[in-house]
Amino acid sequence: MEHRAVSHPSGTKGPGEIEAQLIRRACEGDGRAVRALYDRYSPRVYAVVRRIAGDDDTAQDYAQEAWIRAIRALPTFRGEARFSTWLHRIAVNAALQAVRKEKTRRTREVPVPDVIPVAPNVGDVLMERKLEQALEQLPDGMRKVLILHDVEGYTHEEIGAALGVTAGTSKSQLFKARAKMRRMLRGYEPSGKEIEAWSV
Repeated sequence: MEHRAVSHPSGTKGPGEIEAQLIRRACEGDGRAVRALYDRYSPRVYAVVRRIAGDDDTAQDYAQEAWIRAIRALPTFRGEARFSTWLHRIAVNAALQAVRKEKTRRTREVPVPDVIPVAPNVGDVLMERKLEQALEQLPDGMRKVLILHDVEGYTHEEIGAALGVTAGTSKSQLFKARAKMRRMLRGYEPSGKEIEAWSV
């Protein structure tokens, strides 16, 4: 039986086609297309860098740098990964680069990064709020390690290289961050992997 591509009625385009067209136009310098991509993905980019930054003002700077890099790199996007995945990686790298610059500027060691717990189940709003509140209370370094290791999937060697610390320091900070998170969330029963991640 012959399979034919499904066409959208009345010449309408699917979400994937619309995004591909926006990316193509943005690469050609169409400002409206760039703005459309920004409107669609800016909340996601900000959420990524906010957790690394730790405060709103710094996160705004990180997000701005991430978008500058993304727009410049648009012509290199080949569609081998989803656009959101490609953009996510640029945002993380931009934030890490900013952390390294800040360390150099201060001429002192950046606080050891922290690890972030696995995201809560969809719809578990209460758990999400408790996690965010607990993360806010972690020292800056611990929070970064937790996020980079448990959320972004970086190895301790990669975290050490990015933040200017040893892999051993990264492991130590991860252990301390998980212990703090357990203490702060004591009395609340998260589901599944959260407990698993903090009991290492």
